[in-house]
Amino acid sequence: MKSTSALSLIAGAVALAAVTGFAALNEPSGGSTAEAKTAARLPVERTSLLCPAPGLSDLSETAYTAFTPSGASGGSTTAGTAELLSSAKDDEATTDDKSDEKSDGKDKKGKGKSKKDKTDKPVVSLKEPGKPATGEASGAGSPALIGIATGRLAPGWTAQQTTTIEAGDGRGLLGISCTTPDTDFWFPAASTAKSREDYVHLTNPDDTAAVADIELYGPDGSLKSDVGEGITVPAGSGVRVLISTLTSKAADDVTVHVTTRTGRVGAAVRSADDKTGSDWLTASAEPAGTVVLPGIPADATSVRLVAFAPGDDDADLGLRLLGKTGAVTPAGHEELHVKSHMTAGMDLKDITRGEAGSLMLVPSEKGRATPIVAALRVVRGKGDKQEVAYIPATAPVGARATVADNRSKGSVLSLTAPGAAATVKVTASAGSGGGTPVSKTYKIAAGTTTAVTPPVPKGLKGTYALTVEPQAGGPVHAARTLTETVNGIQMFTVQTMPDDRGTVEVPAARQDLSVLDD
Repeated sequence: MKSTSALSLIAGAVALAAVTGFAALNEPSGGSTAEAKTAARLPVERTSLLCPAPGLSDLSETAYTAFTPSGASGGSTTAGTAELLSSAKDDEATTDDKSDEKSDGKDKKGKGKSKKDKTDKPVVSLKEPGKPATGEASGAGSPALIGIATGRLAPGWTAQQTTTIEAGDGRGLLGISCTTPDTDFWFPAASTAKSREDYVHLTNPDDTAAVADIELYGPDGSLKSDVGEGITVPAGSGVRVLISTLTSKAADDVTVHVTTRTGRVGAAVRSADDKTGSDWLTASAEPAGTVVLPGIPADATSVRLVAFAPGDDDADLGLRLLGKTGAVTPAGHEELHVKSHMTAGMDLKDITRGEAGSLMLVPSEKGRATPIVAALRVVRGKGDKQEVAYIPATAPVGARATVADNRSKGSVLSLTAPGAAATVKVTASAGSGGGTPVSKTYKIAAGTTTAVTPPVPKGLKGTYALTVEPQAGGPVHAARTLTETVNGIQMFTVQTMPDDRGTVEVPAARQDLSVLDD
């Protein structure tokens, strides 16, 4: 007699994997690999996104756009929901007295007292795949947003937060693709210089408090500090930490490492400069021997590369600029040496020289790949009309990637094939207020970057989303540049487009379950 409880356990585990998007099912020890079915990829049925508090300026205006691609659900009939809700609060973390928990709004167990009422109206509520939903916020008091999508709205769900600050401290166009919660983040290209004001924003989506550590690394190694340890992020809330308060040392190039001791958070760095304005710096892709930083604008007037080697070995890197016609080694910027646990920077000046491109960092010696993280600080304009944006190293598009909040004008899509040639399909969704989706196919030669004005929906009203799907060839990296002219200044922001992780690999159960006898 077969054990029904054992059969139910396996079925339940497979279902759990499909729901969570990250659960795994392992074959029992001693089993033959040949007897196991090939793992299937199924759409996720639940996913989370976190948008940091948009800014510190009373002059700020923030637009939110949420979107799920059509057909991403794999035929799921579960309607589901997708909402972005205001967090309980967003406070500046104190670094001189972390023991005072009264301002955290939590009890001794670390649970939030100021839970959001279930009747709170979502800032954004997505009703159907294929059509963006929008919302907005104004002023400095806007909190972080916590979002959950379920059912057929979960696979490929994305959200964009775009803030415009016309003047004053931190002016600029600040864009960020809202992030998934995690436990480990690397941010090269931050700074503790006197001209900079960089905040780490931490958002906790869960019902219990998270505890995070922030480590800083400058050109000479670790910037020692005790006040970056054990930062409590209350349940359902956000905190921000001014990184210059974590150390007495001023450094132009700093790598920020955020980890959690308990729980998980969303993390991003909001960087502001006296001369060049402000934007969001998102986390670099996981450390790797070769990294790609896509989407340097053609008219960039200053590009600075910042890299960090988190392991025990130094990294010797060769620089490759992937342009319209092929890969070249930038004259005078052929190599970069990165010492272990030390942040290295290199001023690449106007490296693109009027032609959009992407930067690839490769090991100088074959067979000796030292994992690194990296980011670019990109400036456009001159004098008092300068604007800044950041491009972190990013993973390939994979099966599919989407970026929201595109307008009728001002978007540029950069597609990079660092290895073999590739073909991709780019789909412009319906508009948030109306319009018909359109698609276009692009071929990208090996070792090149193709920068295009993306397709626009027919009869567009409102904003729309762009979805990139590789059709053939090698890996593709992508980024979207959004530009808005304000008071004669071309403000801009760049969002990279890694795989949307809309599906999860679910190992199939063994065909022969005769071993599960009573």
